[in-house]
This record gives sequence, C-alpha cells and structure tokens, in this order.
Amino acid sequence: MAAHQKGAVKKRVWIVFLDESGVSLLPQIRRTYAPRGRTPLLRHRLNWKRASMAGALGYHSTDPERGARLCFHLKPGSYDTTALIEVLEQMKAFYRGEQVVLVRDGLSAHWSRAMRAWADQQDWLTLERLPAYAPELNPVELLWSSLKKRELANLAGDHLADVADATEQGIHRINHNPQLPWSFLAHTGQTIHTPHPPNLRKDQ
Repeated sequence: MAAHQKGAVKKRVWIVFLDESGVSLLPQIRRTYAPRGRTPLLRHRLNWKRASMAGALGYHSTDPERGARLCFHLKPGSYDTTALIEVLEQMKAFYRGEQVVLVRDGLSAHWSRAMRAWADQQDWLTLERLPAYAPELNPVELLWSSLKKRELANLAGDHLADVADATEQGIHRINHNPQLPWSFLAHTGQTIHTPHPPNLRKDQ
C-alpha cells in the first residue's frame, strides 16, 4: 500500500478501515417471502433525496481482547474534504490517547491537499491507502452490505429520517454482535497479527 506517514508506525496501534456509502429514499430492492400469488409491492414517491454514511471499523493490532470498534457518521448530501475532516475529528476523540493507522481508498477527498495538511498535524494518525479498484479488501464494504440486506432492504420511507433510523438500528445490531466485525475482516482475506480473534481463540 502507498503510505503517508510521519515517522515509524508504533507497534501497539489500532488498524482502522474507513469507507463511505450513499443511501436514498429509493428502496434497496431485495428478494423476500410472501404468500403464493401475492407478489409484494413497494410504493414510494420516486424521491431522490440522498444521505451519505461513513463507517470506520477498528481492530487492535496486538490485543484482540479489546475487541473491534465501530464508528459511524451519517449526513445529508455527500462528503467532501471538509466533512471528512469533521468525521476524523470525531474519530480522534473516540480513539483519544491511542495511535491509529487509517486505511482507506483513493477517493480524491481522502488525499486532497487540505486533507494531507490536516493529517500532517495529527501525531495520533498514520494514513495508508488501499490498492486501486480493490473494494473487496475493505471490511466496511461488508458492513454496508449487511445494512442494505437487513435494515434497509425494501425500505420505502417518506423522509430521510426513516432511512437514518433504520441505519442506526443496523449499527446497533452490529455493535452488539462482537463476531460480526471480525467476520467482515475475515471475508476480505486479511488478518490482524493476532493468533486467535475473540470468537476463535482457544481455551487456555
């Protein structure tokens, strides 16, 4: 991976994967069950209002007992550099006193001049870049898939608040299942350098 670093990366750090995704009032169409001969109908207003989500899944590099951490942000419209810096400021508070290696894709807002200038002032943060055209390496993509197959599936809301409420329910579901973030990571084929994640470790 290409890296933007300030000195050597410390060994005891959080590895955090960041990604963004969009949602709208147009329903996420998914197959479902229904009585024979009664095809389900989705009624919506063809409203194109959109919101954007940012998710950050963190894994401690040496201590799996600390579990995975999930940060989530939702806003109307789309993310630009300024909005993403606000997300990272919230992450800074979330990981206060910890060192973070942040792994993300090549979105221009992730690597803009303003973003790099801000990152240069952050002694807690090291930036790493995913290979180009490799979303399958980011476990947050699996988080989005989980939300869109469950809470957001076939949701025909009248307001963005309906989408936001359903999304937050999905985030709570994932937060309360400590195995899910590890399964997202495992699905990418990557591992954090620890022999036994919490749901797989052997008895002592």
